[in-house]
Amino acid sequence: MTTAPAQAEQASFEATLARHDRIEPRDWMPERYRATLVRQIAQHAHSEIIGMQPEGAWITRAPSLRRKAILLAKVQDEAGHGLYLYSACETLGVSRLELTEKLIEGRQKYSSIFNYPTLSYADVGTIGWLVDGAAICNQVPLCRTSYGPYGRAMIRVCKEESFHQRQGFELLATMMRGTDEQRAMVQESVDRFWWPALMMFGPPDADSSHTAQSMAWGIKRDTNDELRQKFVDMTVPQARALGVTLPDPDLVWNDEKGGHDFTQPDWAEFRDVVSGSGPCNAQRLAHRRRAHEDGAWVREAASAFAGRQQQEQEQEQQEAVS
Repeated sequence: MTTAPAQAEQASFEATLARHDRIEPRDWMPERYRATLVRQIAQHAHSEIIGMQPEGAWITRAPSLRRKAILLAKVQDEAGHGLYLYSACETLGVSRLELTEKLIEGRQKYSSIFNYPTLSYADVGTIGWLVDGAAICNQVPLCRTSYGPYGRAMIRVCKEESFHQRQGFELLATMMRGTDEQRAMVQESVDRFWWPALMMFGPPDADSSHTAQSMAWGIKRDTNDELRQKFVDMTVPQARALGVTLPDPDLVWNDEKGGHDFTQPDWAEFRDVVSGSGPCNAQRLAHRRRAHEDGAWVREAASAFAGRQQQEQEQEQQEAVS
């Protein structure tokens, strides 16, 4: 039986959402709402951290000091995005350590796109153009998400992701003005990343177990299929400007719906990758686990230092009182 205070809290929560206002950490929220936020924000944070690996592998092999500096700055940005998002998740009562342990134990997910290898330097540009472009489509609406800390974190993340997307496009445009070999490298990279980029928005709406409730709560503002369509429509003219061909012979403009018709990606492959059977799943998690273990001494030292500082402050307060 629901008590009167509980009914009042639920009514206040629903009224806040109806006004399109923000839920803040100290506000009452249903446990399912909190759990959904933890799942989504943690997955987003993990994706930023795991996403450092595919491009980070090319920092020492970038062809010039300028390109190394650009790529290093981008990878640093991704680390910062992960920290923003872990901090937002901590406002929901979970620790960063707990989230990291769930990731390396395989109990939480990250974006499927990062389980594909970066086989050529052109992949750095393709990730910036297609992967970060898809991320922008996904994340800009999250600036208006119903949970305050998440929405505020996303404002800065989106500004930086937009810069990353332009960097990727500029790199590919430079290569497309180069040799035949460079142009072929770009096309081959686009051929490989196009389908995984379409998968980044999640399964079709009809197969998504989370979309409807997340939309009702205002956590998401657009469905998976709506975001995927927006991404395709945005990318087609950019591909034309670059001079690359998107690897879908059925990709055509549909006047009736005001958007492009396109082939759906291989959803069986998507399920395999999400379940841990992708080309790089084991490698990505092993690398993250090793980094976490190697950093244990830093966490222990920081904790000891913080504990000593607290003791000193308490001692000073006692002395001041006496």
